[in-house]
Amino acid sequence: MPEFFASTARGLVDPLEAELKAMGMKTTDKTAGGVYFETNWEGCYKANLNSFLASRILKPILDFTAYQPEELYTQILRHDYTKYIRPNQTISIDVTLKDSMMRDQRFVAMKIKDAVVDQFRDKFGVRPDVDNYNPSLRIVVRAVKNQFNVSIDTSGDSLFMRGYRKDVGEAPLKENLAAGLIKLSEWDGQSPLIDFMCGSGTFLIEAAMMAKKIAPGINRKGFAFMNWLGYDETAWEKVVNEAMDQEIEELPFKFYGYDIDSRVLKAAKENAKSAGVDDAIEFKRESVSTVEPPVEKGLLIVNPPYGARIGDEDNLRDVYRDLGFTLKHRFKGWDCWILSGNKELIGDLKLKSTRKHFVFNGNIECRFLKYSMF
Repeated sequence: MPEFFASTARGLVDPLEAELKAMGMKTTDKTAGGVYFETNWEGCYKANLNSFLASRILKPILDFTAYQPEELYTQILRHDYTKYIRPNQTISIDVTLKDSMMRDQRFVAMKIKDAVVDQFRDKFGVRPDVDNYNPSLRIVVRAVKNQFNVSIDTSGDSLFMRGYRKDVGEAPLKENLAAGLIKLSEWDGQSPLIDFMCGSGTFLIEAAMMAKKIAPGINRKGFAFMNWLGYDETAWEKVVNEAMDQEIEELPFKFYGYDIDSRVLKAAKENAKSAGVDDAIEFKRESVSTVEPPVEKGLLIVNPPYGARIGDEDNLRDVYRDLGFTLKHRFKGWDCWILSGNKELIGDLKLKSTRKHFVFNGNIECRFLKYSMF
């Protein structure tokens, strides 16, 4: 059975593995950056459509050692790339090198490109062009200490690009990271979730899609595998129909989002509508210093600014103090999860966390902290 690799943000590998298993995939191994799993091509389609946490679904095709350009060229030719696309389609080569004899990424990418297009030219007399923005076939190459791993990207645009987000705030959280944090919070999926600083609504929209069982990829324009010669449209339609049959029309509870910026609240409402969950989320312009519980019990999840992304650290101290005061005095009996990439600011909450996860928001190492309000 074919093996695939689902990549994700660092810190989300365990919930991604659980998600893939829940889809019926057989997981075989995991790294700091993702999970290997076995399935057929219909399962690949299913993972692309239904994974909330994956960044991409890759199909590994080659593993080899190469020290010199000629070795690299010869090894790349071991695989038949002509079975994926026609010679009038396009390719791109994505290379990352670390601690290897060949250090120039552009040169390595060019050598790999030469091998692939030469294979097409030898077979058809025509070679595919390079398109780094919207290729028909994206070849992903990672090399560490001269050990090369080559994969083809089945996803196309990264899977966090759901297709519903029309507008964002200044420092938007990627959708799959937001979904992963929700999974790490162990939210039960059947109770209200509240965000004091909702911005463009990503936490709430992702949670509402989970609750309504809306496939995260249902609004996308397409996936890379749709460009390939072996694309099985019947299998894809089956996967889509199965996903749509699972959808829940109406929930017995609501989600609540607050922000002081009316512009981002307007964007959040548009994003929620685009995602098909606007009926499940109530947005309100309100400061974290004055917000009151909208329901008797629920789960709080907040991504406050932490200096590295928006605003000056000194100006944010009052925001964190207000957040801590509101939690302590108005939300007794609640649990709150806070994402922060700034240890100094998180101290201004004057609260003691009960659980901690380390995750990366882009290149920023963050702590995802649980606070229980007794």
